[in-house]
Amino acid sequence: MRTLKDLCLALIRFAETFSWLPPLLARLSVGYVFLESGWGKINGIVKVIEFFTTLNLPAPAFQAYLVAYTELIAGGLLIVGLVTRLASIPLIITMVVALITAKSADFNEFSDLLAASEYLNILLLLYLVIKGPGRLALDSLVQKNLV
Repeated sequence: MRTLKDLCLALIRFAETFSWLPPLLARLSVGYVFLESGWGKINGIVKVIEFFTTLNLPAPAFQAYLVAYTELIAGGLLIVGLVTRLASIPLIITMVVALITAKSADFNEFSDLLAASEYLNILLLLYLVIKGPGRLALDSLVQKNLV
């Protein structure tokens, strides 16, 4: 008869066989969000510039193009898992700036911040920076060929 310890160990071993899944889902989810957001910003750049102007951001046109292409390119890199850790950093910065400038008025309580999609994107991106892209990524192929 199996002991509780044996059952727990078996469950852990079973779960470890799916360790490739969380980074893949994180990359695909957040990558698609940013790819689509960047594409939308590029195709509606005039409205983005106007919005950035209302936020009193310096050089709103430059910032609009910077954010749009950063989201598009970095989002695509996340989807394929290429330079994942590096691509996550400018997206984290973009989300922090968005929280401070565009979203800060929406936060009445701490839980409002925790529910913001920008905050949740930051968490996923931090996960990717720390844990990496996982096995099903171009980064893994590059790393295998370099070693």
